[in-house]
Amino acid sequence: MKNRSVPVDTILPHVVYRDVAAAIDWLGRTFGFQEHYRYGAPDGAQVHLGNAYVMLKGARPGWSTPAQLGQATQTLSIFVEDVDAHYEHTRAAGAKIVEELNETAYGERQYVAEDPEGHRWLFAQHARDVAPEEWGATVAGR
Repeated sequence: MKNRSVPVDTILPHVVYRDVAAAIDWLGRTFGFQEHYRYGAPDGAQVHLGNAYVMLKGARPGWSTPAQLGQATQTLSIFVEDVDAHYEHTRAAGAKIVEELNETAYGERQYVAEDPEGHRWLFAQHARDVAPEEWGATVAGR
């Protein structure tokens, strides 16, 4: 299903961790990410969940994690086939749930979890095809 309010084109974020190997393990056990490759040992890797790929890099001067900064810095949206099952697995794995599973006005079924380094991960599944104007967005150029 597609949802005109939430396109899912490709973007490749780079996310900072103090311990990349531990992050790979946690992201795999908790969210289901799989390691694709490592580079620049020991502090670089690429992981994926379905078609969502994420680069992991080690913290260094000028690059900190949200936990080091003491605040959230971004939310990464990842689309999954069965968000209800993903939510149950994530909760059972002990992840901190920041936003409970819900259906939005813009047609997504989603929840937000936080990893041990403070990165926020929004997992979603299209529930309905909703035009942006239907839920109050103003589309540019109109």
